[in-house]
Amino acid sequence: MQTSNDREIEVKFYLLNPQKFAKSLDEKGAILAQPRVNEWNLRFDSLNHGLSSTGQVLRLRKDQTSRLTYKSEALMNEEVTDRQELEVEVSSFDTMRKILEVLGYSVFVMYEKFRTTWHWMDCEVTLDEMPFGNFCEIEASDPGKIRSVVESLDLHWDARILTSYLGIFTMLKNSGKIKVENLVFSSFEKIKISPSDFEAVNIHPGDM
Repeated sequence: MQTSNDREIEVKFYLLNPQKFAKSLDEKGAILAQPRVNEWNLRFDSLNHGLSSTGQVLRLRKDQTSRLTYKSEALMNEEVTDRQELEVEVSSFDTMRKILEVLGYSVFVMYEKFRTTWHWMDCEVTLDEMPFGNFCEIEASDPGKIRSVVESLDLHWDARILTSYLGIFTMLKNSGKIKVENLVFSSFEKIKISPSDFEAVNIHPGDM
């Protein structure tokens, strides 16, 4: 979600019961903004990894539309993830990819998810079904609004995650639990990541 001041302010939570989480949002009157949709993401970088090495993101995303996104390195904030986010819709996913490649960028990782999106209490709340597990993201214009939603949904604030899905992916790869190159469902058909695997990289369920 791109805010009026071009900031992305959010937290994530690992969920053990995504169905209960979605039901709770519906019961509390959250507005379903986007029903479940499959989303594909391509992360680009230069040959010397100049973007990722400095915490920057250049991403091309495709679901019902196609969008090009730039994210700055996240600010050092222990409460939430806070970074600049600039995003624009593009008319052609394939053409935008070619433009980036002509400019010297290449795809270094692909990832996909199924995402359902709600709007509630001035926040955007998503349920993200990732190849390695289920998560939610809560995003708003300021941390106080996020904290209010977290408390209303009975999530455990201390279990919040401030890294990206690719950051989690890298942590699991470094722990030896994953040996695939892309975070896509087809690569995880024979891989099962358990809650204990997440515990081993200090990621704890937010809905327990």
